Amino acid sequence: MGGDERAMGPRSGERLPRLRLDELIDELQSRIDEVRGSRDRLNGLLTAVLSVGRELDLPQVLRGIVEAAVVLVDAEYGALGVIGDEQRLAQFLPVGIDDDTRHRIGEPPSGHGLLGELIRHPEALRLADLAQHPSSSGFPAHHPPMNSFLGVPIRVRDAVFGNLYLTEKRGGGEFDAEDEAVLATLAVAAGIAIENARLFETVRLRERWLTASADFTSALLSGASEIQVLEMMTDRARRITASGLGVVYRVERGGALREALALGEDAEVHRGSAPSVGGTLAAAALERGAPVTVADIARDERSAPEAERWRGYGPAVAVPVGRTGQARGVLVLARAAGSTPFTDAETAPLSGFAGQAALALELADRRRDAEQMALLADRDRIARDLHDLAIQRLFATGMTLQSARRFVEHPEATERLVRAIDDLDDTIKIIRSTIFGLRERETATAAPGLRVRTVRALEDAARTLGFAPALRMEGLIDTAVPGPVADEVVAVLGEALTNVARHAAAARTEVALLVRSGTLTVQVTDDGRGLDTATVTRRSGLRNLTERATRLGGTLTVTPAPPGGTRLVWTVPLDPGD
Repeated sequence: MGGDERAMGPRSGERLPRLRLDELIDELQSRIDEVRGSRDRLNGLLTAVLSVGRELDLPQVLRGIVEAAVVLVDAEYGALGVIGDEQRLAQFLPVGIDDDTRHRIGEPPSGHGLLGELIRHPEALRLADLAQHPSSSGFPAHHPPMNSFLGVPIRVRDAVFGNLYLTEKRGGGEFDAEDEAVLATLAVAAGIAIENARLFETVRLRERWLTASADFTSALLSGASEIQVLEMMTDRARRITASGLGVVYRVERGGALREALALGEDAEVHRGSAPSVGGTLAAAALERGAPVTVADIARDERSAPEAERWRGYGPAVAVPVGRTGQARGVLVLARAAGSTPFTDAETAPLSGFAGQAALALELADRRRDAEQMALLADRDRIARDLHDLAIQRLFATGMTLQSARRFVEHPEATERLVRAIDDLDDTIKIIRSTIFGLRERETATAAPGLRVRTVRALEDAARTLGFAPALRMEGLIDTAVPGPVADEVVAVLGEALTNVARHAAAARTEVALLVRSGTLTVQVTDDGRGLDTATVTRRSGLRNLTERATRLGGTLTVTPAPPGGTRLVWTVPLDPGD
C-alpha cells in the first residue's frame, strides 16, 4: 500500500521546481515582449527620423513631425507650435482634430496658458492631468476633452524653434519616461530636418529672386514702360512670397500717396484709393525707409482708416520703392488671414528687388524726358515751317484775292471772294493757335493750356477705364477759351469719363474738344451698354454737368450713339453776346 500511495501522486519536492519553471518561462516571455516592443519602438523612431529628414518642403516637414510624434507615443492628439515674435505662437499645426471641429473651436491658440509654459520654460513637461497645472487656462467651447500631456521643445541650433504638444495617451494611461525620451529624440531629429528645410527654402527663394532680377534687367534693356515695370514688380513679388494681394502706391507731389496698381484677389477694392500721408502701413514704410511687417493688417491700428479694404487679409509687409528720402512709391504685399507671417528671409530680398524697380522707373523717366525733348524739337521745326511757309503763302494768296476784287464786277462773285478771304483769315488764326500750342513750354510760374490739361485728364481717366480714350481737338482751344471756362471743361471731362467707367462697360471712348463760331463743344462718345433713360435723371454726375452748362449759358444733351453706346454733348458759348 505504501508503495502504491507513493506511486499515485508527485512528491511535493517535484511540484515546486515545476512552478518555478513556469514563472521563469512567463518572466522570459515578458522580457521577450518587452525587448520586442522596444525594438518595434526603436524601428518606429528610426523610420520617423528618416521620414522627417527625407522632406525638404518646410510645411511638409512640420506636418510630418507631428504625425510621427502621435504614432510614436500612441497619443490621440498632437500639435506643433512655431514660436514667433513676442514669444507668441506664430503657427499652430494640430493633428487628430477634424476640420469641422477646428472651425467650431475658432482661432488657434496664441501661446497663453499651458502652451505658453513651454515657451517661457523650454524644457520637457509631462503631466497626468493637464487641468491640474497652475498655468492651465481651460479649453474653449467645442474643444475635445484632454487629460494626459507631454510636451518637448524643438531646437534649431541654439534657438528654440517651437514645441511639440501631445495629449490623451491611448487607453487612458499616462505618458511615461520612455515616451518622453522617444519624443525628445524625435525633437532633435526634427530640429535638424527643419534647419535643412530652411536652408533649402532659402536657396530656392534666392534662385527665384535672381530669376526675377534677370527679367528686370531684360525689361530695362527693352525699354519697358512705367506701368509694365510696376506690374512686373508686383506680380513677381506677389508670387515669390505667396501673397494673395499686391498694391503699389506712388508718391505724388507734396508727398501724397495714390494707388497706381493692384494685382490679386480683391484688387478692384484698392484701385483708385488714396491713403492718407501719415498713419498707414505704407506711410510707415516710407518714413522708415525699410520694410515694415505686421501680423494682421486688417487689425493693425495703422490700417484703421482703410481697414475695410484689408478685410480677409492678415500678414502683410510694406516696402519702399527707392532710396530713403527719394522713394518713388511703396509696395504692399498681403496674405490671407491665418497665413504664416512674413519672415526676415522673405522680406530681406524685397528691398533690393524694389530698388531695381525704382531704377527701372528712373530710366523710364530719363527715356521719357529724352523723347519729350526730341518731340519739342520736332514741334519747333514744324512751327517754323508753318510760320515761314504756310502762313506766308496764305497771306500772299489773301493779298492776291483782295487785289483781284476790283476787277470783279458781278456781285455774287465779289461776295464769294470776300468769303474766301475771310476763310483765309480764320485759317491763319487757327495755324497761329497751333503754332502757339506747339511752342508752349510749361514752367513753374506758367499754367498749362487747355490742350495740355485735356490730354492729362484723359491720361488720368485711362487708369480707371482700362484703356486710353481717343482724342480730337479743333479750333483756337488755348487762345479762345477763357481760364474759368477751361477749368469747367477739365471738370466736365473728368465727370463724363468717370460715368463711362462706372456705368457704360465700354471698350472704346472718343473725346472731341471743338471751338467753332464762338462756341465750345465737349463731346464724349462710348460703345458701352447704351443709355438707361430710367436712371439718367437720377445720376448726380449728369446733374452736375447740366448745372455747369446752365451756369455758363450752355446746354447738355445725352443721346444714344449708333450702333450702340452713348453720346454726351456739352456746349457753352464763348462770346457772352452770342
